[in-house]
Amino acid sequence: MYVSHIECSKCSARYEPGKILQLCGQCQSPVWVRYDLNAVAKAVDREKIRGRAASLWRYRELLPVRDDANIVSLGEGMTPLVPLGRIGKSIGLPNLLLKDEGIIPTGSFKARGAAVGVSMAKELGVKTLCMPTAGNAGGAWSAYAASAGLNSVILMPADAQEINKKECAVAGAKLYFVNGILNDAGVIAGKAVRKHGWYDASTLKEPYRIEGKKTMGLEIAEQMHWRVPDVIVYPTGGGVGIIAIHKALLELRELGWIAEKMPRLVAVQSSACAPIPKAWQEGKLESEYWQNPKTTIPGLRVPKALGDFLVLRAIYDTKGCGVAVSDEEAYAAQRQLARAEGCFICPEGAAALAAAAQLAKSNWIQPHESVVLLNTAAGLKYPETVGFNAPVLEKTDEIPDCSGEDRP
Repeated sequence: MYVSHIECSKCSARYEPGKILQLCGQCQSPVWVRYDLNAVAKAVDREKIRGRAASLWRYRELLPVRDDANIVSLGEGMTPLVPLGRIGKSIGLPNLLLKDEGIIPTGSFKARGAAVGVSMAKELGVKTLCMPTAGNAGGAWSAYAASAGLNSVILMPADAQEINKKECAVAGAKLYFVNGILNDAGVIAGKAVRKHGWYDASTLKEPYRIEGKKTMGLEIAEQMHWRVPDVIVYPTGGGVGIIAIHKALLELRELGWIAEKMPRLVAVQSSACAPIPKAWQEGKLESEYWQNPKTTIPGLRVPKALGDFLVLRAIYDTKGCGVAVSDEEAYAAQRQLARAEGCFICPEGAAALAAAAQLAKSNWIQPHESVVLLNTAAGLKYPETVGFNAPVLEKTDEIPDCSGEDRP
């Protein structure tokens, strides 16, 4: 379509599109897609976008697939922006919104990256893809690979979510468990890719996952009538989501579809694994490996991301920040949101809510500002995060009157 070239995100080396590319051949950094935005501006405008089908493919000119016949879609995209008036008011942020990624195929935002990544793998003639995953990405890429007729090899920590294991298995992936964390799975996956010549679909080791995920940023801008919020709060593991949103906003600004103002981007991690907030606090351009990460929130257990310098670049460029919250604060926020708004979100998304409350309390976010939280997956994929007690009634028992009681 309108791809001009592939470019290294660090050294700016240029590569021809239409070929299998992994990391930059010169500096081994992630590469990403660049577009002829002048040509895009002549071909389409915001009004034309409005009349298209409600999926991420409505932004066709800003996506890399050349031939529509190669598009692999399960109906992903256009997730709602849900007003959180009640809980927003309680934490001093009355203009609080939730971008809920839990309702798209496979139940997480990973479907966006898989849709575009697998479509491009199909277009490039890939037969087998391989990737390490904390869970949700494996489920998404397994499903989309199955839809495309591709083989998938998935490695995940042995203590990953049971639902994610079953997602991969039912889609026919070749599934392996690793006694270790995500980075350990990545080492084994890397060896297999080199030995067998498979396509490496690891985070940021191919340039197309980020293109799918950037549609979150495109949607936020469109849903807010091409006015960006003051702040976007994003739970950050591998960091592709926040990197992608930043890329989307830069492209929209160059197209003239949004004004010069950029939202402040906030990267949220667990205090038990917080390399990005630590690097931001120290003013560094890259993070240090976080020794012995102990967070129980799967998507945040990334001791050092390959694209950490891109996450930090996005934060610095938008005058954002890095925030660490405890696992306990995240789980408490998960319960509070469900009880106040009826939204059962994942613990990663709940960490974003806890961070927003923290930033509001410190006045880093002002009460009049508009704030978008990203929920990256459905809470239903994390049933073990919820505990409860309910009385068992006999057939002759009666329920006491609780109509005068306050909600918990």
